[in-house]
Amino acid sequence: MYKTFYGLNDTPFNVTPDSKYFFPSEKHTEALDSLIYTINERKGFAVITGEIGAGKTTVWHMLLNSLDAGTKIALITNSRLTPKQMVMAILDDFGIPFKDNWTKVRLLFLLNKFLIEQINLGFNVVLVIDEAQNLNAGVLEEVRMLSNLETDKEKLIQIILIGQPELKDILELEKLTQLKQRIAVYYHIYPLSKEEVTKYIEHRIKKAGFNNGQMLFDQNALDKISFCSKGIPRLINSICDRSLLTGFTREIKIVGGDIIEETARELKVITI
Repeated sequence: MYKTFYGLNDTPFNVTPDSKYFFPSEKHTEALDSLIYTINERKGFAVITGEIGAGKTTVWHMLLNSLDAGTKIALITNSRLTPKQMVMAILDDFGIPFKDNWTKVRLLFLLNKFLIEQINLGFNVVLVIDEAQNLNAGVLEEVRMLSNLETDKEKLIQIILIGQPELKDILELEKLTQLKQRIAVYYHIYPLSKEEVTKYIEHRIKKAGFNNGQMLFDQNALDKISFCSKGIPRLINSICDRSLLTGFTREIKIVGGDIIEETARELKVITI
């Protein structure tokens, strides 16, 4: 509704991930580089964690855009599965036909056969499991066993676990020691700093076509956005989007701190 009023070509603060708006903060760039390194060097295991809304999914979308056609990817978003269901989900995402009544051993044999075929064809195979903090120990152990699939020189499958901070605590469990030892790369995405929040907002409105040389938020507003969002990109987006809508309805061209306070209370983000 407010695009024309603010001179925008697009809505800059949607909460859904969009690689067009990827903000290359040091944290997100390092996370992306860590994943690319794991895949290209066939390191086997990588773990990326971060608070809800920290930008993990956006990094994942950027990763998809960074990989070449020689990389085949399976993405598992339902992490509340049994060990056998996990193997079936992987086969299904890779487009490998199977029957539900087959044993897990037979399913694993089928997956191993597929992986060997892919490496012989020169392809790199990647498994990404989102919301991995929901995986129980049995499924995580099954995932570890998948990492044992390898040739004399390299891993047949690269595995990336993406989850909330509690995933790290889960991986510290004694019964998952073997899995932890196989993790080649671990990276935690921390919230944006106060300075990064301002740059993040500037980046997104410019990507949306704003080019009149000013900002849509005054300095007081920017400070309060940083404080209320705690540097979490998804919260920044929610606050900015709602604030611009309020500014539009009141015909305010530059949003001030008062509107941010009002928005924060409406969203129940924080009481100032």
